[in-house]
Amino acid sequence: MGAALKTLTQEQLACFAKEGYLIVKGLFSEENLREIDTTFEEISHLTIPGYFEPDLREEGGDPLKRYPRVMHPHRFNETAKRYMLHKPVLDALVDLYGEEALAAQSMFYYKPPGSRGQALHQDNFYLQVEPGNCIAAWTAVDAADEENGGLLVVPNTSDYELVCPDVADSSESFTTHYVKPPKDEKAIPAIMDRGDVLFFNGNLIHGSYRNKTKDRFRRAFICHYANASATHINNHYRPLYREDGSAIDLELNTAGGPCGVEFDAAYPH
Repeated sequence: MGAALKTLTQEQLACFAKEGYLIVKGLFSEENLREIDTTFEEISHLTIPGYFEPDLREEGGDPLKRYPRVMHPHRFNETAKRYMLHKPVLDALVDLYGEEALAAQSMFYYKPPGSRGQALHQDNFYLQVEPGNCIAAWTAVDAADEENGGLLVVPNTSDYELVCPDVADSSESFTTHYVKPPKDEKAIPAIMDRGDVLFFNGNLIHGSYRNKTKDRFRRAFICHYANASATHINNHYRPLYREDGSAIDLELNTAGGPCGVEFDAAYPH
């Protein structure tokens, strides 16, 4: 690679190259996390058309009606934008890419007790970063494990071709797409502590199971990035942002779409 690494070790780079994902401990401090807690607790009581549209009267039924995911909070909230451009994360991405990273998307998942997971999928099917690939930085705002619906990853699928997804099981997944793992690979849980960040590339098959707990949220702040040498991305993710907060546009890829279509949007009842 030539240049000195900013955050990661050669061993971590080798792990990412082989497995397609890497957990880095403690990239967010408790002070950072408290600010994220406060920001998204405030957002959870609002309606922000196009970004966060909860049913504030919902009691019982589908907990994701009351706590849907927040899409692109960086577009309306300065704290979210600042943490999308969190320097420890961007430094790790420079090491993984070997060049500057451009921020393309932010999301916040509340994932309350009892809520459905997200079927296995591949991110670059939606972002369509070319040439190169997207990388996700998935930050555990709550500790994530098998019980509260932490993330699942399928090792050794980072160079697996993007495939047209099947239809997911709507009783277990709130999004419609499902990508079947290769025959010899199985999804394994990514066990994470609060403040850990899971990095994975856009071809890696990943998803999550239902939150089976009765009293634990599984909140996560999730951002997607593109390599600075990329020339194309799907329109849903434009504009992108440099580390200094300035916007940049890439050429438009016309297919793709938001990161996983929700069943209610795809198949209205």
